[in-house]
Amino acid sequence: MTALKIGIAGGGVGGLAAAIALKAQGHDVTVFEQARGFSRVGADINLTPNVVRAIDGLGAGAAIRRLGAQPTFRISRDWDTGQETSRLGMAGEAERRYGAPQVTIHRADILAALAAQFPLEQIRFAQRIQTLAQNDQGAQLVFEDGHSETFDVVVGADGIHSRVRTALFGEESPRFTGVVSFRSVVPTERVRHVPEIEAFTKWWGPNPQSQIVTFPLNQGRETFIFATTGQDSWTEESWTSEGDVNELRGFYQDFHPDARALLAACDSTLKSALYEREPLPRWSVGTVTLLGDACHPMLPFMAQGAGMAIEDAVVLGRCLAGVATRSAAVQALQTYENARRERTAQIQIGSRGNQWMKTQGNADWVYGYDAWHVDLPTA
Repeated sequence: MTALKIGIAGGGVGGLAAAIALKAQGHDVTVFEQARGFSRVGADINLTPNVVRAIDGLGAGAAIRRLGAQPTFRISRDWDTGQETSRLGMAGEAERRYGAPQVTIHRADILAALAAQFPLEQIRFAQRIQTLAQNDQGAQLVFEDGHSETFDVVVGADGIHSRVRTALFGEESPRFTGVVSFRSVVPTERVRHVPEIEAFTKWWGPNPQSQIVTFPLNQGRETFIFATTGQDSWTEESWTSEGDVNELRGFYQDFHPDARALLAACDSTLKSALYEREPLPRWSVGTVTLLGDACHPMLPFMAQGAGMAIEDAVVLGRCLAGVATRSAAVQALQTYENARRERTAQIQIGSRGNQWMKTQGNADWVYGYDAWHVDLPTA
């Protein structure tokens, strides 16, 4: 088979997952990442069973299990009474039910696990995309340093500010949701007295904007604390800035003592604005397509943002299996889009509503999805 020459804009979680999946199909893949290298920045990530199963097929499952933690349960509690409103077994029970556990991990660790499955020499760092164009020769990526490269297929995995998306569909600014988040990591020993600290626990606030989520990291040695609250506007130049732990504690002063104890353990916090876009009606034009936050950025309330990008990557690889021409690639990308658009839109909208699993419900439609074996529609 003649391999397609594929360029991927973005070397984050979704871009690396796509690179692995496409290389496994025999394609010639190059990843372009604007950062100068992988560094320990970014948020901590909740990989639910559907995502861990996808990562297993990419060859990185053992590494993420070694580097991350496996919460015992997924628990929901009322913000003031502490009453438990739902409980879902994870760890061994999720392994039995879904074929994989939940793994909570730092973004840098999942990047390291994925990067180990793809040749480093095929990742080009410090390469910022300016725009792209399509012609009879293929899809041409134009870079800010002035050079350009042409590919049979281009995948835009370049995030919520995607320049590939802008080139395909025009400029559109993401919308501030009126919600801000606080992120902190503390040694688990400081919060060991909080009941079931080894679980993934969500404290549901008095309104959909307000919550506190905790889960273990680093094989349980650290605990991640994520809190959100409403805010009318965001005037900071950056989406993320140093936060004030006293402000953080003030927002939740009426929460249950166990929830407040989590915030009392925080020495510092990062404050971020949460942005989103509406679901796109289409992702692909010609032999260029989008993946992950480039086409379906979502709020974190279902913990599926990174997971949807990884599922996208697996399905994209499957759709391009055996494809050797650009004309066939056009059809394959349409199949990929048709396979993924409804699911990601459903989760995107569900994340916005922030009601999923507040009370006992069926998680199978999210956690039971198998990107490696789901039926692929016709284009």
